[in-house]
Amino acid sequence: MTKTEIDTPHGPARAELHCAPEGRAGLLLGHGAGGGIEAPDLVAATRGATAAGVHVALVEQPYRVAGRRAPAPATQLDTAWLAVVEHLSALWFDNLPLVFGGRSSGARVACRTHADGEAVGVLCLAFPVHPPGKPEKSRQSELDAVTVPTLVVQGQNDPFGQPAAGHLREIMSVPGDHSLKRELPVLSRTVEEWLHRILRPLD
Repeated sequence: MTKTEIDTPHGPARAELHCAPEGRAGLLLGHGAGGGIEAPDLVAATRGATAAGVHVALVEQPYRVAGRRAPAPATQLDTAWLAVVEHLSALWFDNLPLVFGGRSSGARVACRTHADGEAVGVLCLAFPVHPPGKPEKSRQSELDAVTVPTLVVQGQNDPFGQPAAGHLREIMSVPGDHSLKRELPVLSRTVEEWLHRILRPLD
């Protein structure tokens, strides 16, 4: 495991690299709004990705590196994320296809930036379809705008709602809530199998 600090327009971000023995791609994973990269579902996804031969970078946004819990505005999150992508593409993931992902808020960032960052896939853990109790404030459009293969792993009792399936988008529904803590081995296996499937044509 390697850690590095990366300058962005909104302050330093941090990335923690978990290497696969033979890296065929790079997966960048972002954290939730108030959480960190140690979230159990991010750890499980990292385990599945490295088993699939994919390097993983767990990315901490600048506001978290600075010790703040309240998230930055979406435009700042996206700009910082793309700065990290550019840095890691040159430093660690040279000439490798990239997959973007994250949990909750991090999944939204991955969806919004996938085109600018030239990602070949998007992994969403506990995508927050709407704020709890406010289905009228839907963020489904962020998922619908993704034009590459997408996997959404969602708890069946997630108060943030249930995403709709769509073209190129698979929904894996698992027991539990927004934390996705109950079926971590299933999550790891699902991520591993999905990455094998979407990366095979690129190998």
